Amino acid sequence: MLAVGRALMGNPRLLILDEPSEGLAPLIVEALADQIAVLKEEGMTILMAEQNLALALALADHICILDKGSVRFFGRVDEFSANESLRKEYLAV
Repeated sequence: MLAVGRALMGNPRLLILDEPSEGLAPLIVEALADQIAVLKEEGMTILMAEQNLALALALADHICILDKGSVRFFGRVDEFSANESLRKEYLAV
């Protein structure tokens, strides 16, 4: 969290986040997601690597799913959500 705050001090146009939810309590993850959404609405470009796919899908416009080092999907979130086989494989739904 401190690293995110420090990165934002320079008023960047691009914010790179590596597993921002890792090790955080669920309430903190929710607050972080809210702040990331605000930054996105303000026009900031955000590149995020995240294992919490539900969080990534909630925040992203585009996603890239890597599986064992290979790109399994790259596209818009709505395209991923419409792909039943990918949803079953990665979301278990």
